[in-house]
Amino acid sequence: MSEPTGVIHDIGYQRYTGPRLGRRQVFGALYLHGLRTAFGLGRSAKAKIFPWLVIGIVTLVAAGVTAVRSQIGEVVMTYAQFADNMSWLVIFFVAVVAPELVSRDLHSGVLPLYFSRPLPRGDYALAKLAALGSALWLLLGAPQLVMFLGAAFTTKDGMSGVWDELLDLLPGLLYAVLWAVVFASVGLLIASLTGKRAFAAGGVVAVFLMTAPIVGILSIMPSRTVNELAMLGSPTALVHAVGQYTLGDLLIPGGQAGNQIGGFGPVYVAAAVLLVAACVALLFLRYRKVAAR
Repeated sequence: MSEPTGVIHDIGYQRYTGPRLGRRQVFGALYLHGLRTAFGLGRSAKAKIFPWLVIGIVTLVAAGVTAVRSQIGEVVMTYAQFADNMSWLVIFFVAVVAPELVSRDLHSGVLPLYFSRPLPRGDYALAKLAALGSALWLLLGAPQLVMFLGAAFTTKDGMSGVWDELLDLLPGLLYAVLWAVVFASVGLLIASLTGKRAFAAGGVVAVFLMTAPIVGILSIMPSRTVNELAMLGSPTALVHAVGQYTLGDLLIPGGQAGNQIGGFGPVYVAAAVLLVAACVALLFLRYRKVAAR
């Protein structure tokens, strides 16, 4: 019987003796990676085309509005109206970015690696949600800052004019937060249901666009109450209704804010809160189910 001839070679592997980062650092890294993914940073040139095209469009619109205002001396579009008018771009941005954030991980089967210690399942969903929401807020908020800077440097009222402009900007930025939170929670939940990005993108577009006719149908019903509650039928219309109630003339100048929603402003606010809460809860349940497989 021959003697064993195997040899163990030392190829330089060493035990890791550095600091071991915890849950907070893992969450932060996942959030930052998601935010970079939303804008195609650190990825191929092809992945950068759509997000930066959208950024270019909203920035160009903001610059154009600022230029026109500086020439005629009148407000062409308020900050809140800018967020409303760019909502159609936000829909397609969510349809492209949300599947990149979650559907790719489902398809590649890397979730067990994410859910190993010290990252709980809920943290993964929350980090992705925060990344998408932050990207949407930056998409709507950064152009508003461009509009603000243009107005601040061209105002004829000195510091009082800059202060008044700032007071108009802050509600617009908060309104952008509302758009970001609602669209991110709904879009990410839909995208998390499938590992196929094309199906996820189609589902996001369908939910946001195909619910719009529901609002149109309800708004022409013979009942006035149904007409005033019609904007509950679509996430996009729901956000707009909350904006009408909370922002008033900043969104619809001329005191016409109550015409579409009547006295149901608090109902719309409650509906928006419940929608976001339900989407986040279902998102957590979704990843609890995925991780259990």
